[in-house]
Amino acid sequence: MKKSLPVAIQVYGLRDYLENTPENFRDVMQKVKDMGYDGVELAGLYGLEPAFVKQVLDEVGLTPISAHVAFAEMMDDLDKVIADYSVIGVKFLVMPYMAEEYRPVNPEGFKSFIPLLAQVGKKIHDAGMTFLYHNHDFEFVKLPDGKYGYDAMYEAIDHDSLMAELDTCWCDVATGKAPEFIKKYKGRIPVVHLKDYIKVGEVKNMYKLIGIETEEAEGDTGYFGFRPVGFGQMIWEPILEASLEAESQWVVVEQDEHYEWDALECARRSREYLKIFGW
Repeated sequence: MKKSLPVAIQVYGLRDYLENTPENFRDVMQKVKDMGYDGVELAGLYGLEPAFVKQVLDEVGLTPISAHVAFAEMMDDLDKVIADYSVIGVKFLVMPYMAEEYRPVNPEGFKSFIPLLAQVGKKIHDAGMTFLYHNHDFEFVKLPDGKYGYDAMYEAIDHDSLMAELDTCWCDVATGKAPEFIKKYKGRIPVVHLKDYIKVGEVKNMYKLIGIETEEAEGDTGYFGFRPVGFGQMIWEPILEASLEAESQWVVVEQDEHYEWDALECARRSREYLKIFGW
């Protein structure tokens, strides 16, 4: 068995350097490469042409393994999404977030969502790419039959049309069993998200940290915050070992928000921590 996997970074975490200054793209990608990352997972193109993005990544030496694309964008013009990311050379297209009306807490909405997911996944597969689903914690609500919504999605949709990109932080928040879920999806989980966090007490509104505006909840007395890999409360050895056992192809460092250190410093710390394990 392999002893490590290549490590990418989710570019969403670096958005502060790119959203209003796309001309920084080459410089930011070079910094990522110099830290020791092998690839990137894109989250939008900041108005840059796909051919330019490919050229920069080729020249810097980073593999564009995947891209997070809003489901609404996929539904609106999937042909364009596939065309743009095919130019860049992306292998995996990822749905990053499930709208509230489709979540398992609403069984009817969730049931109506499954065929849409399957339809998108089949078209992506037919185009020679792979559709992945990136979870939060709300997929791990149990349905009336006792199954997790997360598992029900994969049971209802065939292997080729939907594979997993497990976000270990959110899975841990929901279940405390991230390594077990990675192993459960052996052969169907090509990418694993490495995300660390600290959670203390009762936290009602965790999604404000990922840009989802919700009302402040009463009784929200705790703390929830993201951290560089190795600087939070996650135990990483079992997750890395499970990723190897599950025949995953990549791990991706993701940190949605940054506090004591800026995004590039957090990216550096995550990468240095993984090097301790030989990754």
